[in-house]
Amino acid sequence: MKYLLVLLIVLAVLWLARSSRRPLPPRPDPRQDPAPDRQQAIVACAHCGLHLPRDEALPGRGGVFCGEAHRTEYEKAHPTA
Repeated sequence: MKYLLVLLIVLAVLWLARSSRRPLPPRPDPRQDPAPDRQQAIVACAHCGLHLPRDEALPGRGGVFCGEAHRTEYEKAHPTA
């Protein structure tokens, strides 16, 4: 029984020695903005008011829209004079 205890202690010491040699990955600085270049302008759909990135919005007569169906409905409801 004492040999089992000694073996466990030796294994624990070896495991601790091995894990202490690995360098830890650097932590990100919390003061830095993680992704400043990802910011996009947000626009609202002229039909339903849904907010979405400008890159995903569909331009149309009367503003920008979240989808083809809303653009079509808006243009039918607001014909040109």
